[in-house]
Amino acid sequence: MSTTTSSRPSTTAAPRRQRPRRRNALRYGGNRLRYAGIVALFLAPSLIPLTLFTLVPMVSSLWVALHDWNLITPMEFVGLANFRDLLSDGDTWAAFGHTLGYIAGYLPLVYLLGLAAALALNTALRGRNVFRAAYFLPVVTSWVVVALLWRWLLSPANGLVNHLLGLVGIDGPGWWTDPTWAMPSVILASAWKDLGFVMIILLAGLQAIPGELYDAAKVDGTSAWQRFRHVTLPLLSPSSFFVVVISLINGFQVFDQVYVMTGGGPAGSTEVVVQQIYDLTFRYGRAGDASALSWLLFVVVLVVTIIQVRGQRRWVTYA
Repeated sequence: MSTTTSSRPSTTAAPRRQRPRRRNALRYGGNRLRYAGIVALFLAPSLIPLTLFTLVPMVSSLWVALHDWNLITPMEFVGLANFRDLLSDGDTWAAFGHTLGYIAGYLPLVYLLGLAAALALNTALRGRNVFRAAYFLPVVTSWVVVALLWRWLLSPANGLVNHLLGLVGIDGPGWWTDPTWAMPSVILASAWKDLGFVMIILLAGLQAIPGELYDAAKVDGTSAWQRFRHVTLPLLSPSSFFVVVISLINGFQVFDQVYVMTGGGPAGSTEVVVQQIYDLTFRYGRAGDASALSWLLFVVVLVVTIIQVRGQRRWVTYA
């Protein structure tokens, strides 16, 4: 009796030859390095100036903040003494107080005026393109020009504002020559210049809101105020968040208008943080203290921005 061999193929296949993991890792790493090199090549025109004129000065200023230096003689290492001196100096807290006072007056004013302008220009207004250009023109105008213009407008002697107030029987204040009215003068000039920027951002947000939502709200019998409160404001919150963050950062860095209009006066009533940094460096030759103060300002701006970013979940609606 003969035995027959089964022709059924074997179910056990030969193990595949696997490529070495090291070779795959090297190839993957090489692709990533090549990709990073290509990206760096295209970003070089922006990365090189950013590194040379922003990152390097930032690191250098931190090193200077640890020294006593008058920009002429060799630096003397003092550690954290500059930071301790600034935190115990009343002028530093006064400068931060003036800066916060400026922000408290500037931010609501520029936002409400920008929102009002955006709402008006979002309608079928005749010649609205002309008004948009007119409102945005101060944004691209030099701060020196704007500050000099408002310094003349608010001049107590021959300013246009006091002249118009006198026509209606109001005795105008001293504006930038009066310690009480100096900061409001700077706030008015700043809000007038930045109004166009806020208007453009909010106008873009308004135009992104679907019109069907307003139609549905009208069918439900809502009033204009209810539509504004329950439709416009929630859907405009991302644009409002962007405006608030940028305006706050710019508010902490206010300098140009203060320097041109008041120079920090009168009697130090408008001396803000950046003004004090400038004076410490170029008037008193205390570059170490100025660098330390700039880093204190950076920490404050960073903390405020982080709080805003985390707090946006409570009031910003992304739909």
